[in-house]
Amino acid sequence: DNWAFLYAQRLALKQELPLHVCFCLVPKFLEATIRHYRFMLRGLQEVAEECAELNISFHLLLGYAKDVLPTFVVEHGVGGLVTDFSPLRLPRQWVEDVRERLPEDVPFAQVDAHNIVPCWIASPKQEYSARTIRGKIHAQLPEFLTEFPPVVRHPHPPSCPAEPIDWEACYSSLQVDHTVKEVEWATPGTAAGMAVLKSFIAERLKSFSTHRNDPNKAALSNLSPWLHFGQVSTQRAILEVQKHRRNYKDSVDAFVEEAVVRRELAENFCYYNENYDSVQGAYDWAQTTLKLHAKDKRPYLYSLQELEQGTTHDPLWNAAQLQMVQEGKMHGFLRMYWAKKILEWTRSPEEALQFAIYLNDRYELDGRDPNGYLTLVSLCLAGCLWSICGIHDQGWAERPIFGKIRYMNYAGCKRKFDVDQFEHRYAPTH
Repeated sequence: DNWAFLYAQRLALKQELPLHVCFCLVPKFLEATIRHYRFMLRGLQEVAEECAELNISFHLLLGYAKDVLPTFVVEHGVGGLVTDFSPLRLPRQWVEDVRERLPEDVPFAQVDAHNIVPCWIASPKQEYSARTIRGKIHAQLPEFLTEFPPVVRHPHPPSCPAEPIDWEACYSSLQVDHTVKEVEWATPGTAAGMAVLKSFIAERLKSFSTHRNDPNKAALSNLSPWLHFGQVSTQRAILEVQKHRRNYKDSVDAFVEEAVVRRELAENFCYYNENYDSVQGAYDWAQTTLKLHAKDKRPYLYSLQELEQGTTHDPLWNAAQLQMVQEGKMHGFLRMYWAKKILEWTRSPEEALQFAIYLNDRYELDGRDPNGYLTLVSLCLAGCLWSICGIHDQGWAERPIFGKIRYMNYAGCKRKFDVDQFEHRYAPTH
């Protein structure tokens, strides 16, 4: 279920050439920890096994793509290169670095395999809100939301087989924090991810439209780790969920809104706004209002360590933080509350955004994702820039600290769900 993979195989079949799949394993990536790397690598082991069954060589190259991929291309006489797409600046830089180092006669194609409507086709500019991009995406879904053709057993074997992968050596090459442990509830790999999708459709989809904002109810898909690491395709999830529109129309429509419209809105923001992870990326009205209230007296001030350990005065915020630390995910509704309170309890909007992104990327299994910087979908992450900087939102009644940024408080949460029940579930053990 990967359009870049399918396109590469189509090129190879047309030219009657072998097909190689390469994954470049970098020793560190933003705030990723062993929690993230183990999930990714265990999924890649499944990919390697599937490639072997399809007579396709899978190579795990240790190092940055610019250092290892051009050499591989030359040594294996590779005639063309196809890569996937990410709107984030670091992966985009990796692509540019490879392009500069490839032999001139080797064509290099990029396929947006992780959006349904490719990012640059969905819109040619930064969209203001879901309202402005929704129609553009829905108009193009008939063309792009189609069933995947299969990857076939490749008829042209490589002249020399891929070297066996020393997975332990891969782990040893990492330069990441080993203190953030793996989570027990999420088994990596496509097979496990498809099982989660199946359970969502069978057990939780029916209540998605009504209960997705209640952290005490089992109504979410829980798919975000597998979607983030490419182990389950968003397009596959939509295709399967849409089969149940007759029975659960409201839930299916809500899921499509979050998994397609809101998710691709986040991609659009990160692709067209180079300041997607800073206050400078916010709209002028939001930057102005935050600046006007930057010196307002904060009711509480917490250090990064206090926030990380969940030792604030607010038991709901602490419970949400501990859920993220322990499970690698936080409920989507609470993520909005969580980020807004960080704005209220830190010295400046800049510090709030820095702390929120750090904690998100360190503990969330689907951290370092466009949705983490931005949107508020239950499927992925509620976004730091929506919560703190009002991206894709409007100005609200002015108040201290927040200015015109949308406000959330403890009393509002109590009106929406049983706060005591959630706090009790994630109460500190000490």
